[in-house]
Amino acid sequence: MSKQQPKSIPVIVAGALGRMGSEVVKAVHFSKNCHLVAAIDLAKEKEGEDVGLELGLNPLGIHLTSDFEGSICAVSQSPSNDGSSSKAVLVDFTHPGVVYEHTRAAIAYGIHPVIGTTGLTLNEINELIVFSEKASIGGAIIPNFSVGMVLLQQAAAVAAGFYEHVELTELHHNMKADAPSGTCIKTAELIEDLGKEFNQNEVDEYESLKGCRGGLRESGIRVHSIRLPGLVAHQEVVFGAKGETYTLRHDTIDRSAYMPGVLLAIRKVNELEGLVYGLERLI
Repeated sequence: MSKQQPKSIPVIVAGALGRMGSEVVKAVHFSKNCHLVAAIDLAKEKEGEDVGLELGLNPLGIHLTSDFEGSICAVSQSPSNDGSSSKAVLVDFTHPGVVYEHTRAAIAYGIHPVIGTTGLTLNEINELIVFSEKASIGGAIIPNFSVGMVLLQQAAAVAAGFYEHVELTELHHNMKADAPSGTCIKTAELIEDLGKEFNQNEVDEYESLKGCRGGLRESGIRVHSIRLPGLVAHQEVVFGAKGETYTLRHDTIDRSAYMPGVLLAIRKVNELEGLVYGLERLI
């Protein structure tokens, strides 16, 4: 069985065999204050296999399943093994096409969602925030679990007050389904909190190749997405003014960099009564 400590937090991992999910399973297993209770993945050929053995660990006694709702229902009805009042936490790294339903289902079953899957629209996020507040279930939607990225976003938000021109570029591996990334969208939103418009045209621009200038947000911010094998997750924010540029960049070299943020979110959501958006809300 996955090791348990007094008052440890039960954790469900959805997308347990994925790039991020597998790292979460390992981080939870080796954590001192949480323990794995369910591992969900759509790999049918792995159904019923011990997730620990699949990830190169010792047997954990947690068997892989593709039944998402059945798993969260079973966990929600299971009594705590350690006398803890902590409710279970769902950590979701799955797919944009199912993340809204996963988050809503977790809240409905009284399980705290920690959502790393990107692709939720602003309307969907707001709907989930309202739903979580009515249910008094804390949770977090976090486009990026890196503390370094939070620092970049905060610096970008401050710099936005001093510059009129800015463009964002995000670079990810070619298996990422959504573009632009949720992290990049969050960065743009923080810059836009000032309520100003950026990148006023000084010439009549045209594209000889459609889309080469990137995606255009209502604020005037341009966003560029790159997808290549060999990349993990990278973001660059470039501010420009006469005679200078100011560049902020963050590079994730290994997904283990996200795990301190994931474990922080797991610990913090039990203290919340609603859903928050962004790791900076938990730090």
